[in-house]
Amino acid sequence: MSYPKIPLAQQVIQLCAAKGVSHVVISPGSRNAPLTIGFASHPEIKTYSIVDERCAAFFALGMAQELQQPVAVVCTSGSALLNYYPAIAEAYYSRIPLIVISADRPKHLIDVGDGQTIRQENVFENHILYTANLKQDLGENNERFSKGKNIPSFILDKLLSISETRIEENQGFINRAINIAIEKNGPVHINVPFAEPLYENQDSFTEEITIVAPKKSTDVLDRVHFNEFIENWNSAEKRMVLIGVNTPHKIAQDFLDFLGNDSATIVFTESTSNVHHPNFFPGIDKIIAPLSDSEFSELQPDILLTIGGLIVSKKIKVFLRNRQPKAHYHLGEDKAFDTFFCLKYHFKISENSFFKELCTSSVPIESGYQTKWLSVKNIRTEKHSNYLATLPHSDFKAFEAVLNTLPDNIVLHLSNSSTIRYIQLFDSNPNIVQYCNRGTSGIDGSTSTAIGHAAVSSVQNVLITGDLSFFYDSNALWNTNIPNNFRIIIINNSGGGIFRILPGDKNTNIFETYFETTHNLTAEHLCKMYGIAYSVTSEGDSLKNELNNFFIEGNSPKLLEVFTPRTINDKLLVGYFSHLVD
Repeated sequence: MSYPKIPLAQQVIQLCAAKGVSHVVISPGSRNAPLTIGFASHPEIKTYSIVDERCAAFFALGMAQELQQPVAVVCTSGSALLNYYPAIAEAYYSRIPLIVISADRPKHLIDVGDGQTIRQENVFENHILYTANLKQDLGENNERFSKGKNIPSFILDKLLSISETRIEENQGFINRAINIAIEKNGPVHINVPFAEPLYENQDSFTEEITIVAPKKSTDVLDRVHFNEFIENWNSAEKRMVLIGVNTPHKIAQDFLDFLGNDSATIVFTESTSNVHHPNFFPGIDKIIAPLSDSEFSELQPDILLTIGGLIVSKKIKVFLRNRQPKAHYHLGEDKAFDTFFCLKYHFKISENSFFKELCTSSVPIESGYQTKWLSVKNIRTEKHSNYLATLPHSDFKAFEAVLNTLPDNIVLHLSNSSTIRYIQLFDSNPNIVQYCNRGTSGIDGSTSTAIGHAAVSSVQNVLITGDLSFFYDSNALWNTNIPNNFRIIIINNSGGGIFRILPGDKNTNIFETYFETTHNLTAEHLCKMYGIAYSVTSEGDSLKNELNNFFIEGNSPKLLEVFTPRTINDKLLVGYFSHLVD
């Protein structure tokens, strides 16, 4: 084994290992050499080398998403660190534990013209749970100090005392950073200044570490607010539950069945909620988009309980902001968002603990609320099927064909913009779990995240993506960790098709150049360069034929590029919502 001689690097590595950080994604550099050597040599840590820091951070985020535990990313000093920011913001809003470890120059070399040097301390302060700005070692990596050359004894004693204090402080910072990532499910930043020499190694760790264990979460129900909630719940004839981004299998099915069988309760679910019941209401926009003012009034809940993360549907946001419930409560250990500007209280306990109390305290009430809206749901489902049966090859038909062909028991990843919004219009297969980076809703890291998730998953992972999202993150394929059973499906409509749905003249050079950003790109040459099996189709029947064998495991990952007409998709989507009203 080869471990860094620098004590500060040893402390970071040992504390990460001691706290169960077993996956570390490293981007190449020199200043981070002590960390790279130590992590790569550690027998309990698996390391991954990814050149592009933006891709590396999203790759780590995908792994943390699957493992439900912190994953670390390590980079050199300078602008390399800034490339982590999109994934850090996503981790912050999606509550995913990410440990960012950046090597830095010593403080006296900042802002003096030294190469590859920026102000790294607190650089993520608006989107980070905690920043540990470690203090530079005064020990092993400083030959003059360690040997005491030309230093009076009283000064040497003082420096040794300072060094011991710094070691204690630094270990406190590192412990706190990793613990916060574990306890609060989010990103933290550890900035580590190293002086040269950087490449001195030894056979073992020599630094003693002090381990501070993370605090265990406690499920303590606030009885005062719960009593208030249950009083409002039991008096409400119209109870609404809205479930956003949610980890699969997090909520016990017995509790979901309890909600689904309550005639006074309707449960709206998004694709990424990963919960299912015959009486739940997926496809929110499909159900509420055609409603009249009087129907919106009928739907308006007396009480609203939200669960999980951020919501995709803009229509449900507008509805609940304009017709607010009398009381809105949020449930879950992570952050609550006052999305509808009427949040009354946040129950910061596990969903299962809360529902255990609710099931014993809830009083059945006679209500036609659920029955009424189930009949609406059935009508919408029939109109949905009838409309799609009339459509030519298009984005809408491509999504239908792909969803009807997906095998059970896979992990499905969705890119942002058009992809997730189309998927929301279809009922979800309960045997497929779904993920999408909805923390910031950006297109920048969908492919990297999906590949990271797949790299530590025991089942097949499939990514459905738009063309802009795919090409934007094409460096994600520069990765030797892509499993052979990984699949990518690109719906390529030659631009940002979602912008065609927005108001404004679509037949101008400004629109096509700066909004839709039309192009003639194809993924074929990227696949050839990265060793990915490529297939292509641009017709409905051909698409179905290609999909028949697409998911069978082969000797490499596979990518299917589905070309659709650029200028008809927006008209067909607008026509869809018009058809639901008729």
